[in-house]
Amino acid sequence: MIVNLTPHPIRVYIDDRPDGLDDLEPGLRYVIEPEEKPARLGVMPIKSELRDGIQVELVQYGHALGLPRRRAGVSYVVSLPVALALAPRRSDLLVPYREVRNSAGTVIGCRQLAQPV
Repeated sequence: MIVNLTPHPIRVYIDDRPDGLDDLEPGLRYVIEPEEKPARLGVMPIKSELRDGIQVELVQYGHALGLPRRRAGVSYVVSLPVALALAPRRSDLLVPYREVRNSAGTVIGCRQLAQPV
């Protein structure tokens, strides 16, 4: 089972779906609808300092908000920042891979899912 924890539907297309088409239907294999609450990357402020008169906040990334515990047989589609931050600890996270773009260059889907390692 694959659960979508991004804020938008994940459209998965056939491998040879060309880029540059505005119609969402050609080559569409399936759509993974998003869950109500997406997983987000948590930010923990460490300290603040001035650099050349500009306030710079030192922050730590790495914990996720809204990400369920592992469940046997379940994979979660998450944003790339969430997956990369947790890749060493979570083998159940997937990201959209081999993006499909419309005529304006906007990502409308993907051809595969990938597991960052």
